[in-house]
Amino acid sequence: MLYKNFATTEEIDAEYNLGQIVGDLAPFFDFYSSSSATARSDFSCSLDVRYGPTVEETLDIFPAADPNAPIVVFIHGGYWRRLSAKDFSFVARGLVPHGITVLVTDYALCPKVSLAEITRQSRAALAWAKTTKRKYNGDRERIYVAGHSAGAHQAARVLCTNWVEDYGLPADTVKACYAISGLYDLSPIRYAFVQQALQLNDELIQRESPLFNIPAAAAPLIADVGADESSEFRRQSADYIDAWQAAGLQGTYIEQARKHHFNVVDGFLDPDSALCERIVSMVSA
Repeated sequence: MLYKNFATTEEIDAEYNLGQIVGDLAPFFDFYSSSSATARSDFSCSLDVRYGPTVEETLDIFPAADPNAPIVVFIHGGYWRRLSAKDFSFVARGLVPHGITVLVTDYALCPKVSLAEITRQSRAALAWAKTTKRKYNGDRERIYVAGHSAGAHQAARVLCTNWVEDYGLPADTVKACYAISGLYDLSPIRYAFVQQALQLNDELIQRESPLFNIPAAAAPLIADVGADESSEFRRQSADYIDAWQAAGLQGTYIEQARKHHFNVVDGFLDPDSALCERIVSMVSA
């Protein structure tokens, strides 16, 4: 067996190749792009703000009106190899009306960089949000992280950062995490269609799988997944929350009814959606 009860790469791709599962992905990506362009037109924003030294280390800021607004840093998906922050500006439409400042991050993609480098960049973005001298509406003591798909993996990696030892920042730099349709055990991905771009090996799988790096202490975590997603995507979130809770940490598993991997984030288009209400409740708590 390659992984658990999967004997072939075809069996693994049947669970993880979203083009096979959902069909033509272009309409979803086009919808993300057009909805995001409209959001950038409708909301005040500062684009391509640099948070690190490399070309891709930029983020887009959608400020709330309150200078002391809570901050949600959102990390985009794309299997670590496609899409950008500009495809997820629409996240601001659901959160900014609730008085939340939204930062959508960009990062370099595989195979240009390794998964470990993407994690470094995501952590650097959070450190920037906490320490930058740039003025933007947001309370640096109330920073939250969220993400979708590969971005949910990155949000989980950010949540497990040793902020004290690695950055000289408070241990509670990130107050909570909302991860949507994430990948937390990378073991099967080595045998999936994206391996050529990711070049996963034993060391990277062990290091970059959130499931294998549960911290002794961490902020609350919510793992949200679509009920119509593949059994493996649902299992990934459920197993991660089980491990999180087994370690004595606060974790919640949520399935969105009638949602698959790509429309599971549609709630960001409506401030009154159940998805936005859950994130607002997380931030309020």
